[in-house]
Amino acid sequence: MTKVAVLHGGVSAEREVSLATGRQVIPALEAAGFTVLPIEVTEDLGALIATLRAERPDAVFNALHGRFGEDGCVQGVLDWLGLPYTHSGVRASSVAMDKGAAKAVFQAHGLPVAQHRIVSPEELEQEDPLPRPYVVKPVDEGSSVGVTILRTGDNRRAEVARSWRFGSRIMAESYVPGREITVAIMGDRPLGVTEIATGHAFYDYEAKYAEGGSRHLLPAPIHADIAAEAMRVALAAHQALGCRGVSRADFRYDDTAGEPGRLVLLEVNTQPGMTPTSLLPEQAAHQGIPFPELCAWMVREARHGA
Repeated sequence: MTKVAVLHGGVSAEREVSLATGRQVIPALEAAGFTVLPIEVTEDLGALIATLRAERPDAVFNALHGRFGEDGCVQGVLDWLGLPYTHSGVRASSVAMDKGAAKAVFQAHGLPVAQHRIVSPEELEQEDPLPRPYVVKPVDEGSSVGVTILRTGDNRRAEVARSWRFGSRIMAESYVPGREITVAIMGDRPLGVTEIATGHAFYDYEAKYAEGGSRHLLPAPIHADIAAEAMRVALAAHQALGCRGVSRADFRYDDTAGEPGRLVLLEVNTQPGMTPTSLLPEQAAHQGIPFPELCAWMVREARHGA
């Protein structure tokens, strides 16, 4: 019987999300017939390495989110130890997590992205980096952590800059009106298109994880050409980054002037959430793939190296 270590927790701003993912994945893998070794990851990297060396699992299910778990760091440790793991390898993980680097890859492959700039907190404090409205977000966080929309007449720019706590770089990105849609990829297969309807200004942390924070419309009630294009672009982005296993591409769909409208790729998440409100398991279920089967497929696809 295959022994699978599940890494969850971690030290990023998304620790609670990772713990929630772990709570779903652990029993699902047990139901699929695996021997499961849950490992709650903390700041003690030495303890993690010692446990993995002692237990020598057949595979590692990486249920970590955010910095150090999703950005290639833990993937490098697992490569060093020679342990197969789920999701993408070091290179794809690190590039996808760096929003500036990922957008450069998307542009090089002709994929649609919003106007954007990387600025320092000091530059943001001095002046608007883009015409308003625009979005500021951390370069290397997920789950909409630290995202702010600055609109015409909003006087919070200097305050946002002075209180910035997500490193020395800020992604400024033109705000795209319209709707939020997402596409999950499983191997080389787009699973569907979901529209995320929320009463919030955007799909923020609370909308993503709070019960009732958003409604998922699957399949998305959008123009058929846009749905097909979203699936094409999501798969192209997955392949351009060199992702493996599963990923999820997030888009803005601007239909404010009518359909078919304009599709803009925001980012690719190489470690999509597996919580009770997460989008990947929902799209998989819509395709007839139960959650334990999804998790088992991810383990079977586990690799190490690039």
